[in-house]
Amino acid sequence: MNPTHYVTPYERGNRNQTTTWAECIAWYERLATDFPQVLRFFRIGVSDNGVPLHAGVISADGVLDRASIQAAGRCVFFNNNGIHPGEPEGIDTCMALVRDFCTQPQRLAALGSTVFLFIPIYNVDGCLNRNASSRVNQVGPETFGFRGNGRNLDLNRDFVKCDSLSAQAFNRFFTEWDPEVMVDTHTSNGADYPYTMTLIHTQSDKLGGTLGAFLRETMVPALYADMARRGWPTSPYVHPIKDSPDDGIAHMLDVPRFSTGYAALHHTIGFMPESHMLKPFADRYEATRALVETVLDFTVAHAGRIQALRRETRALALRRGHWPIQWQIDMENPVMTRFRGYQAVYRPSRIGNYQRLAYDRTQTWERDIPCYERCTEVLQVPAPRAYLVPQAWPEVIDRLRWNGLQVHRLDADRPFTVQACRIDAVQSRPQAYEGRLFHDRVELTRETRQHVGRRGDWLVPLDQARARYVVETLEPQAHDSLFRWGFFNSILEQKERYSDYVFEDTAAEMLEQEPELRAAFDAWKQAHPERLSDQTAVLDFLFAHGRRHHEPSWRLYPVMAVMEPV
Repeated sequence: MNPTHYVTPYERGNRNQTTTWAECIAWYERLATDFPQVLRFFRIGVSDNGVPLHAGVISADGVLDRASIQAAGRCVFFNNNGIHPGEPEGIDTCMALVRDFCTQPQRLAALGSTVFLFIPIYNVDGCLNRNASSRVNQVGPETFGFRGNGRNLDLNRDFVKCDSLSAQAFNRFFTEWDPEVMVDTHTSNGADYPYTMTLIHTQSDKLGGTLGAFLRETMVPALYADMARRGWPTSPYVHPIKDSPDDGIAHMLDVPRFSTGYAALHHTIGFMPESHMLKPFADRYEATRALVETVLDFTVAHAGRIQALRRETRALALRRGHWPIQWQIDMENPVMTRFRGYQAVYRPSRIGNYQRLAYDRTQTWERDIPCYERCTEVLQVPAPRAYLVPQAWPEVIDRLRWNGLQVHRLDADRPFTVQACRIDAVQSRPQAYEGRLFHDRVELTRETRQHVGRRGDWLVPLDQARARYVVETLEPQAHDSLFRWGFFNSILEQKERYSDYVFEDTAAEMLEQEPELRAAFDAWKQAHPERLSDQTAVLDFLFAHGRRHHEPSWRLYPVMAVMEPV
């Protein structure tokens, strides 16, 4: 067949246009019909607006069903596109790459045993919501999609909480295919600099083990070298520690709400290429294609090694006595990185009485700048044997199942030795974040106790390959735990109250009968003498801290860490 029959919408135009959703899906369906031994194209779910969500798979030998691929232990490379449809380079480059696999036998054969898996457009709702102006700082294409989905959610913040139908489908799809490497294509929004391509990768220290070391010491240097050979020198993602890159750049701490952080929960190496918003769309397209092909070629060449390191790192995680649940970027030990930049200048604003930042592209510089790319663990928890999830929280079990976790329902009441968490304080964002009240800070007290799991409650053992997902979603203080995302907010509410004229006398009795309450109240009075004239403040403290009217469920995190063999 003539390859010109499969020209993409981008290639047909003036190189400043991106495909629409309808054009894209129809194009893939025709390609899959014409090349059934190369490409399988299928639905994996629907969006919140009821629009079909598709994926495709390609293999060099015509084996396209997941069961056979996994039974053979084959390496899976996954390319996700259009999570932000206003950043559409990956949508168009994926079409051209898939076309080349179908029409160029040598290119297809180069895959070897590696499987090419892709989602052509992830945020289908946003892709249908087309405009020419929502990307404030971006040059081209002429029209494009919108960042929010049908519920105005940013899907690159939804991988853990899964408020969207798309994220729920993605969780199931990703877990079922279990890719070794993922490339999720994006466009940057930040400083100005000469590079067309910048790169975020899964934070190697968070990825952990020999897999993290391999990513940092072998894979990433090889990718940068290959991109330079292809004519697209690449920089680490430009996240300046001050106003401009001159003083250094820092790695993004890719927590699990983001695609690369979510991939790390499954011990998958993730990349988030960020082409530069101010470069022509045609250049961004070419650089994005080069990046995807560079990562794919490296994956094919090192497939066996990557698979072995994933198995090794997963096994090592299960043998740890503690699980890390919080990290921070190491700002003490930068790596000096060669960087090309534009001169940052400050000029009077034309619209206000201040100096504004600008970049002078006529003045370029090249020198070593500090790059803060490593991170350190700042909080660990003892490794439990399992978690006990009460049946009252089925939405939690749903997310575990979508991510491939084996869960067991108790068929009778059963006692356990558990570690329970009492939430002492939370600090929440002042306004909604992606549709939820997110808790930025969580303080808690842990205690070992006896607890009876009820018939119908769920036991989630940790002696399974996806244990990391369980720990980082069920430990309340983990960066993107379900607790932080507000799944358990009702436990933060007291259900009973008092009438002050009655409780005033009761509170006085409690102070006489409860020495611990008396000591706590004395300390509170010393710390807050100005509040002793506020009856509500005084009675609220005594009501909350006394034993007599204590509500056992108040601030008690309902998920228990089981510390004994199960």
